[in-house]
Amino acid sequence: MSDAIKVGFVPLSAAPRGILVVFCDEGLKLGPATAKALGGAVDLVKRAAAAAAFRGKSAAALDILAPESVKATRLIVIGAGKATGLKANDFLKFGGVAASKLPSGTSAMTIIAELPDGAMTSEQAVAIASGLRLRTYKFDRYKTKKKEGEEGGSRADISLAVGDAGAAKKAFASAGHVIDGVIIARDLVNEPPNVLFPEEFARRAGQLRKLGVKVEVLDVKAMQKLGMGALLGVGQGSARPSRTVIMRWDGAKRGEAPVAFVGKGVCFDTGGISIKPAGSMEDMKGDMGGAACVVGLMHALAARKAKVNVVGAIGLVENMPDGNAQRPGDIVTSMSGQTIEIINTDAEGRLVLADVLWYVAKKVKPKFMVDLATLTGAIMVALGTEHAGMFSNNDELADRLLVAGVESGEKVWRMPLGPEYDKLIDSQFADMKNTGGRHGGSITAAQFLQRFVEGTPWAHLDIAGTAMGAPKTDINQSWGSGYGVRLLDRLVSDHYERK
Repeated sequence: MSDAIKVGFVPLSAAPRGILVVFCDEGLKLGPATAKALGGAVDLVKRAAAAAAFRGKSAAALDILAPESVKATRLIVIGAGKATGLKANDFLKFGGVAASKLPSGTSAMTIIAELPDGAMTSEQAVAIASGLRLRTYKFDRYKTKKKEGEEGGSRADISLAVGDAGAAKKAFASAGHVIDGVIIARDLVNEPPNVLFPEEFARRAGQLRKLGVKVEVLDVKAMQKLGMGALLGVGQGSARPSRTVIMRWDGAKRGEAPVAFVGKGVCFDTGGISIKPAGSMEDMKGDMGGAACVVGLMHALAARKAKVNVVGAIGLVENMPDGNAQRPGDIVTSMSGQTIEIINTDAEGRLVLADVLWYVAKKVKPKFMVDLATLTGAIMVALGTEHAGMFSNNDELADRLLVAGVESGEKVWRMPLGPEYDKLIDSQFADMKNTGGRHGGSITAAQFLQRFVEGTPWAHLDIAGTAMGAPKTDINQSWGSGYGVRLLDRLVSDHYERK
């Protein structure tokens, strides 16, 4: 996996190269190693800060031409705010801010990883390095013409000057695998749908075998034998055959029950016969953000040799409106044996998940399941793009996801479930219908999914507002965000991985 940047760690005493990045607090106080590196330029920083009204607020940046006394081309001072009680997410953001100052073309940068009270910890420095990688990600492989200054691509060699270079390098080796997982997820979401269709998606998931992941691909014939009528109904209007992929990483004791993650993988969603409006339909190439996250997560866990047994399962389909497509009014039989009346063919993701959730619950018997899906526009009406909607039948799992969300910065907000909502998807002609109407749309979708988890501790994450097209941030300038990989890796490492 190639990056636009190369990140390394050097001692605090190392001579700076290229652009020099340092940190200060709200009082413009610098750390001792930073002050030594700047020498007489410390006074220049204070004068420049006064002229630019720079006060050292968190993630604010002062960018000035480096004086002759400093061996650097530019000097960038990043504010750390109060510099006390900082979280890992703050350092991710600092890395993103530093990356935003990289010019086009080839460049070098040295970052003195020091706060006013001394050197940053290895974990803090690693978070900066991770933020650098996340911010500099670009998906431009299909561009044949580049803007002026970008013809040769942007490349940067970045050195982080730290207190313990060896410890930081070791920590980054593990954290880097998680960032790789995020980048894989972003790549998958950003790919055009004529390139990434169900068979190709399954092929890419199969590349996890190189890391020791066992990958099983179920074709249409295998899914028919299993009775996956809900999933197959969605894909029957497409010329591209559907697939289900089961990925297994065995990092704990043999026979120990795994944890499981399930992803919705609608590689393109026209809405089917209930066709969507033309405006922004191109965005529906990202309707497989949940499946992309699961593949990225499995890469992260396997690459860092996580000490946990994990199953990742993704249902891959295209929802197209040809003459063989399912119709509103059709009744399909799911793998569970429950029948579903199709009210709206654009409520298709829950049909895909229904069969995959049932498969995992019955055949894998996990400790818990978490599914991720760009499931409803209704969740965006409720929560915007700052939180994913979380629904769960298990308070302990929900609480752990909330904590992991805060720690990773990929936030979730718990939404209600209840029998009152469940009544809205009862059908006159089948066991249930696939939509409960306009009101509470994200809730009734979750109620639908809950009918297929068979009592397994379960959480559903509706990531429609966070996986694609979310506002750009200090650590993500991409349309596809890779949301969920860092969240779920944190969940596993904090609460389920054997230490």
